[in-house]
Amino acid sequence: MSTTPSVGRAGATLNVRVTDTTVYVVDDDPALRESLSYLLRSEGLRVKTFESAKAFLSEHERNTRGCLVVDVRMPEMSGLQLLEHLVEAGSALPVIVITGHGDVPMAVRALKFGALDFIEKPFGDQALLDRVHEALDEDRRRHGEQIQRDEIVRRMSRLTQREREVMDRVADGKPNKVIAEELGLSPKTVEVHRARLMHKLEVDSLAQLMRIAILRERFARQQ
Repeated sequence: MSTTPSVGRAGATLNVRVTDTTVYVVDDDPALRESLSYLLRSEGLRVKTFESAKAFLSEHERNTRGCLVVDVRMPEMSGLQLLEHLVEAGSALPVIVITGHGDVPMAVRALKFGALDFIEKPFGDQALLDRVHEALDEDRRRHGEQIQRDEIVRRMSRLTQREREVMDRVADGKPNKVIAEELGLSPKTVEVHRARLMHKLEVDSLAQLMRIAILRERFARQQ
Protein backbone atom coordinates (compact mmCIF):
# COMPACT_ATOMS: atom_id res chain seq x y z
CA MET A 1 0.00 0.00 0.00
CA SER A 2 1.49 3.37 -1.01
CA THR A 3 1.20 6.84 0.43
CA THR A 4 0.68 10.23 -1.17
CA PRO A 5 2.46 13.34 0.15
CA SER A 6 0.33 16.31 1.15
CA VAL A 7 1.04 19.86 2.25
CA GLY A 8 2.26 20.05 5.84
CA ARG A 9 4.52 21.93 8.22
CA ALA A 10 8.19 22.16 7.50
CA GLY A 11 9.87 18.94 8.53
CA ALA A 12 6.50 17.29 9.11
CA THR A 13 5.05 16.54 5.69
CA LEU A 14 1.77 14.67 5.98
CA ASN A 15 1.38 11.31 4.30
CA VAL A 16 -2.08 10.10 3.36
CA ARG A 17 -2.46 6.37 3.00
CA VAL A 18 -3.73 5.25 -0.41
CA THR A 19 -6.18 2.37 -0.37
CA ASP A 20 -5.88 -0.74 -2.51
CA THR A 21 -7.32 -0.35 -5.98
CA THR A 22 -9.39 -2.59 -8.25
CA VAL A 23 -9.44 -3.22 -11.98
CA TYR A 24 -13.05 -3.31 -13.17
CA VAL A 25 -13.74 -5.28 -16.34
CA VAL A 26 -17.04 -4.71 -18.16
CA ASP A 27 -17.76 -6.93 -21.17
CA ASP A 28 -20.75 -8.92 -22.35
CA ASP A 29 -18.49 -11.75 -23.56
CA PRO A 30 -18.10 -14.22 -20.65
CA ALA A 31 -15.02 -15.86 -22.20
CA LEU A 32 -13.24 -12.51 -22.50
CA ARG A 33 -14.21 -11.54 -18.97
CA GLU A 34 -12.79 -14.77 -17.63
CA SER A 35 -9.53 -14.52 -19.58
CA LEU A 36 -8.96 -10.90 -18.60
CA SER A 37 -9.72 -11.67 -14.99
CA TYR A 38 -7.23 -14.55 -14.98
CA LEU A 39 -4.54 -12.42 -16.64
CA LEU A 40 -4.93 -9.48 -14.27
CA ARG A 41 -5.11 -11.66 -11.15
CA SER A 42 -1.90 -13.38 -12.26
CA GLU A 43 -0.27 -9.95 -11.88
CA GLY A 44 -1.50 -9.73 -8.31
CA LEU A 45 -4.20 -7.22 -9.17
CA ARG A 46 -7.63 -7.12 -7.58
CA VAL A 47 -10.27 -7.68 -10.28
CA LYS A 48 -14.03 -7.40 -10.45
CA THR A 49 -15.99 -8.27 -13.60
CA PHE A 50 -19.42 -7.20 -14.87
CA GLU A 51 -21.49 -8.48 -17.77
CA SER A 52 -23.00 -5.09 -18.57
CA ALA A 53 -22.57 -1.36 -18.07
CA LYS A 54 -25.74 -1.23 -15.98
CA ALA A 55 -24.42 -3.96 -13.67
CA PHE A 56 -21.25 -1.94 -13.14
CA LEU A 57 -23.15 1.28 -12.47
CA SER A 58 -25.29 -0.47 -9.86
CA GLU A 59 -22.16 -0.86 -7.70
CA HIS A 60 -20.14 2.14 -8.85
CA GLU A 61 -19.52 5.06 -6.50
CA ARG A 62 -18.13 8.46 -7.44
CA ASN A 63 -14.93 7.90 -5.46
CA THR A 64 -14.30 4.37 -6.80
CA ARG A 65 -10.55 3.71 -6.98
CA GLY A 66 -8.66 1.77 -9.64
CA CYS A 67 -9.41 1.69 -13.37
CA LEU A 68 -12.07 0.47 -15.77
CA VAL A 69 -11.55 -1.78 -18.80
CA VAL A 70 -14.69 -1.73 -20.94
CA ASP A 71 -15.73 -3.03 -24.35
CA VAL A 72 -16.99 -0.19 -26.55
CA ARG A 73 -19.73 -2.28 -28.18
CA MET A 74 -22.24 -3.87 -25.79
CA PRO A 75 -26.04 -4.26 -25.83
CA GLU A 76 -28.35 -1.90 -23.92
CA MET A 77 -25.60 0.53 -22.85
CA SER A 78 -22.39 0.76 -24.89
CA GLY A 79 -18.94 1.43 -23.52
CA LEU A 80 -19.13 4.98 -24.89
CA GLN A 81 -22.43 5.60 -23.15
CA LEU A 82 -20.97 4.29 -19.90
CA LEU A 83 -17.94 6.53 -20.32
CA GLU A 84 -20.14 9.55 -20.95
CA HIS A 85 -22.22 8.71 -17.88
CA LEU A 86 -19.12 8.50 -15.68
CA VAL A 87 -17.81 11.84 -16.94
CA GLU A 88 -21.15 13.54 -16.29
CA ALA A 89 -21.20 12.03 -12.80
CA GLY A 90 -17.78 13.53 -12.05
CA SER A 91 -15.98 10.21 -11.77
CA ALA A 92 -12.18 10.38 -11.98
CA LEU A 93 -11.83 6.65 -12.70
CA PRO A 94 -9.35 6.12 -15.59
CA VAL A 95 -10.98 4.20 -18.45
CA ILE A 96 -9.42 1.89 -21.04
CA VAL A 97 -11.73 1.14 -23.95
CA ILE A 98 -11.56 -2.10 -25.95
CA THR A 99 -12.36 -1.54 -29.63
CA GLY A 100 -12.63 -3.77 -32.67
CA HIS A 101 -9.70 -4.00 -35.07
CA GLY A 102 -9.57 -0.92 -37.29
CA ASP A 103 -12.38 0.85 -35.43
CA VAL A 104 -10.43 4.11 -35.30
CA PRO A 105 -13.45 6.47 -35.33
CA MET A 106 -14.88 4.72 -32.27
CA ALA A 107 -11.53 4.95 -30.49
CA VAL A 108 -11.27 8.67 -31.27
CA ARG A 109 -14.76 9.23 -29.89
CA ALA A 110 -13.81 7.37 -26.73
CA LEU A 111 -10.77 9.59 -26.22
CA LYS A 112 -12.87 12.71 -26.78
CA PHE A 113 -15.32 11.44 -24.16
CA GLY A 114 -12.44 11.22 -21.69
CA ALA A 115 -11.03 7.70 -22.01
CA LEU A 116 -7.42 7.43 -20.87
CA ASP A 117 -6.51 4.99 -23.65
CA PHE A 118 -7.88 2.34 -25.97
CA ILE A 119 -6.71 -1.05 -27.16
CA GLU A 120 -7.70 -2.89 -30.33
CA LYS A 121 -8.75 -6.52 -30.59
CA PRO A 122 -6.93 -8.81 -30.87
CA PHE A 123 -4.40 -7.60 -28.33
CA GLY A 124 -1.48 -9.23 -26.55
CA ASP A 125 -1.41 -9.83 -22.82
CA GLN A 126 1.51 -7.49 -22.22
CA ALA A 127 -0.10 -4.67 -24.19
CA LEU A 128 -3.15 -4.80 -21.96
CA LEU A 129 -1.13 -5.12 -18.77
CA ASP A 130 0.97 -2.10 -19.72
CA ARG A 131 -2.14 0.00 -20.23
CA VAL A 132 -3.70 -1.18 -16.98
CA HIS A 133 -0.60 -0.31 -14.98
CA GLU A 134 -0.51 3.12 -16.64
CA ALA A 135 -4.17 3.60 -15.73
CA LEU A 136 -3.54 2.63 -12.10
CA ASP A 137 -0.62 5.08 -11.97
CA GLU A 138 -2.95 7.77 -13.32
CA ASP A 139 -5.55 6.87 -10.69
CA ARG A 140 -2.95 7.29 -7.95
CA ARG A 141 -1.95 10.67 -9.41
CA ARG A 142 -5.55 11.88 -9.60
CA HIS A 143 -6.31 10.61 -6.11
CA GLY A 144 -3.24 12.29 -4.66
CA GLU A 145 -4.23 15.55 -6.34
CA GLN A 146 -7.74 15.30 -4.93
CA ILE A 147 -6.33 14.75 -1.44
CA GLN A 148 -4.23 17.89 -1.82
CA ARG A 149 -7.22 19.86 -3.14
CA ASP A 150 -9.44 18.78 -0.25
CA GLU A 151 -6.72 19.57 2.29
CA ILE A 152 -6.15 23.05 0.88
CA VAL A 153 -9.90 23.76 0.86
CA ARG A 154 -10.09 22.61 4.49
CA ARG A 155 -7.27 24.88 5.60
CA MET A 156 -8.40 27.88 3.54
CA SER A 157 -11.88 27.64 5.08
CA ARG A 158 -10.36 28.66 8.42
CA LEU A 159 -9.25 32.08 7.15
CA THR A 160 -11.23 35.27 7.54
CA GLN A 161 -11.78 37.51 4.52
CA ARG A 162 -9.09 39.90 5.77
CA GLU A 163 -6.61 37.06 6.23
CA ARG A 164 -7.30 35.93 2.65
CA GLU A 165 -6.60 39.45 1.41
CA VAL A 166 -3.31 39.50 3.29
CA MET A 167 -2.41 36.04 2.04
CA ASP A 168 -3.01 36.98 -1.59
CA ARG A 169 -0.71 39.95 -1.28
CA VAL A 170 1.97 38.01 0.58
CA ALA A 171 1.82 35.39 -2.20
CA ASP A 172 2.33 38.21 -4.72
CA GLY A 173 5.59 39.03 -2.95
CA LYS A 174 4.47 42.31 -1.42
CA PRO A 175 6.13 43.45 1.84
CA ASN A 176 4.07 44.16 4.95
CA LYS A 177 4.38 47.94 4.51
CA VAL A 178 2.85 47.82 1.02
CA ILE A 179 0.10 45.43 2.15
CA ALA A 180 -0.71 47.76 5.03
CA GLU A 181 -1.05 50.74 2.67
CA GLU A 182 -3.28 48.83 0.24
CA LEU A 183 -5.61 47.54 2.97
CA GLY A 184 -5.59 50.67 5.13
CA LEU A 185 -3.99 48.87 8.04
CA SER A 186 -0.93 49.37 10.19
CA PRO A 187 2.15 47.24 9.46
CA LYS A 188 1.80 45.75 12.95
CA THR A 189 -1.79 44.63 12.18
CA VAL A 190 -0.60 43.06 8.93
CA GLU A 191 2.03 41.14 10.90
CA VAL A 192 -0.69 39.83 13.24
CA HIS A 193 -2.90 38.73 10.32
CA ARG A 194 0.09 37.11 8.65
CA ALA A 195 1.02 35.14 11.76
CA ARG A 196 -2.57 34.00 12.27
CA LEU A 197 -3.09 32.87 8.69
CA MET A 198 0.16 30.91 8.68
CA HIS A 199 -0.92 29.17 11.88
CA LYS A 200 -4.33 28.34 10.43
CA LEU A 201 -2.77 27.06 7.20
CA GLU A 202 -0.32 24.95 9.22
CA VAL A 203 2.77 26.36 7.51
CA ASP A 204 6.01 27.61 9.04
CA SER A 205 7.64 29.33 6.10
CA LEU A 206 6.92 31.64 3.20
CA ALA A 207 7.90 28.83 0.81
CA GLN A 208 5.13 26.58 2.19
CA LEU A 209 2.64 29.44 2.07
CA MET A 210 3.57 30.03 -1.57
CA ARG A 211 3.07 26.33 -2.31
CA ILE A 212 -0.48 26.45 -0.97
CA ALA A 213 -1.18 29.62 -2.93
CA ILE A 214 0.14 28.09 -6.16
CA LEU A 215 -1.81 24.84 -5.72
CA ARG A 216 -4.96 26.76 -4.83
CA GLU A 217 -4.68 28.81 -8.03
CA ARG A 218 -3.94 25.73 -10.15
CA PHE A 219 -6.92 23.80 -8.77
CA ALA A 220 -9.17 26.82 -9.33
CA ARG A 221 -8.16 26.90 -13.01
CA GLN A 222 -8.98 23.21 -13.37
CA GLN A 223 -12.58 23.64 -12.22
